[in-house]
Amino acid sequence: MANPLACAAANASLDLFEREPRLDQVAKIEAAMTAGLELCRKLPRVKDVRVKGAIGVVELDRIENLNVLRQSFIDQGVFVRPFGSIVYLTPAFTIAGDELSKLTDAVNIVLGQSLGAD
Repeated sequence: MANPLACAAANASLDLFEREPRLDQVAKIEAAMTAGLELCRKLPRVKDVRVKGAIGVVELDRIENLNVLRQSFIDQGVFVRPFGSIVYLTPAFTIAGDELSKLTDAVNIVLGQSLGAD
């Protein structure tokens, strides 16, 4: 709709992609999340694990209680907001490697505990 403010924000975002290594950052995030979430594939009730760019998803057959699951993530020191039957991660492109590991480790721990991993 050519809203001037939205256009200015879009242009500023494109400028960042020209000046900063955003695509390299996304590729590193994608590789780290792919490796970090791989263990989730072995959990019962996990339908799919997929990563595209800087978005990681663990799809479950169902989530019994979203609030309990959300609190379990908080107890691990991360904020992950599951919805429906999906646990998804959308970290900032500038996330540090150790922070991303903490995030994927928390997903593995919480889902392992809540889904009754063997």
